[in-house]
Amino acid sequence: MATSLKQLADSLGRNFGKQLVSVEIKYQEVTVVVTPENLIEVATQLKESEEFKFEQLVDLCGVDYSQFGVAEWQTNDASNAGFSRGVDVSTTTGRLQFGDELESVVDNGARFAAVYHLISYQNNCRLRLKVFAADDSFPVVPTITDVWASADWYEREAFDLFGLLFSGHPDLRRILTDYGFVGHPFRKDFPLIGNVEMRYDSVKRRVIYEPVSIEPRVLVPKVIREDHRYISDEQMIQEKEEAKGDA
Repeated sequence: MATSLKQLADSLGRNFGKQLVSVEIKYQEVTVVVTPENLIEVATQLKESEEFKFEQLVDLCGVDYSQFGVAEWQTNDASNAGFSRGVDVSTTTGRLQFGDELESVVDNGARFAAVYHLISYQNNCRLRLKVFAADDSFPVVPTITDVWASADWYEREAFDLFGLLFSGHPDLRRILTDYGFVGHPFRKDFPLIGNVEMRYDSVKRRVIYEPVSIEPRVLVPKVIREDHRYISDEQMIQEKEEAKGDA
């Protein structure tokens, strides 16, 4: 029988106490936040304890919270200004170009996090474990490869894309970007269009890199309009009754 979310949250709080920064139930899953100092001890107990038995690390990813909740195209109205019609035109991630600075909306020390998704087959439940790096300019958290060996390539991916450093990792190298790549493409201050582009120079007879020439634009992926497609049956009946009354 599956362990209920409330039971799991209570059990985590009871077993780990002050080792946990927070425990919350959100999006039908329990999320636990720990400090880097307590990560290894908590992770080890989560895996080995008979009460939890989170044997498998399903996924590990990095997160950059510097622009958390910021989106210039959140709107219910459509304009006729073309494809790049943001409602709050500003220097956001979509309009960022080489050399621009992006102001963070989070407090110091809370920009980068590593998130671990765990599963317990014995208890038929999942858990989200999260740890924030203490230093924004040099984000470091301990490696958990000694706890779950599958974390190896996941941590390399988080390092490559977010610049998260995992102390004690056996082979922390880039895994997705090219040799000599500068920057970390999933950071919010990395332009969506990139920083450089490459082309073959027929004079130099080799591939050369140049500053990117593409103009960034922010698209409105979907505008929800208030019409019959988004009205429930109850609302539609009510509106018809009101229309009859007015007549």
